[in-house]
Amino acid sequence: DVLSKSAVGDRIAQATVIPEWRSLVGPQIADVTEPLSVTPQGTLFVAVKTNAWMTELSLLEPELLRRLNAKTGRLSIKKIRWQIRRG
Repeated sequence: DVLSKSAVGDRIAQATVIPEWRSLVGPQIADVTEPLSVTPQGTLFVAVKTNAWMTELSLLEPELLRRLNAKTGRLSIKKIRWQIRRG
């Protein structure tokens, strides 16, 4: 009850895109990416295996945002920041 009345509840709901990533983007994209974090402003940081995939995913970003934000009841993801995975 307390969480639902605070911004913390909204942030927790917004962050659910991380554990739901595979089901939201599909196995092919999930296999080459790893969602890292979500800022309070709605930026999702995602690690990507290669530059080629990062370019491809940048082009797919509008569609990916639609998928991520299709679930109602949580703060929206406004932007995805792609970064090369280290290690």
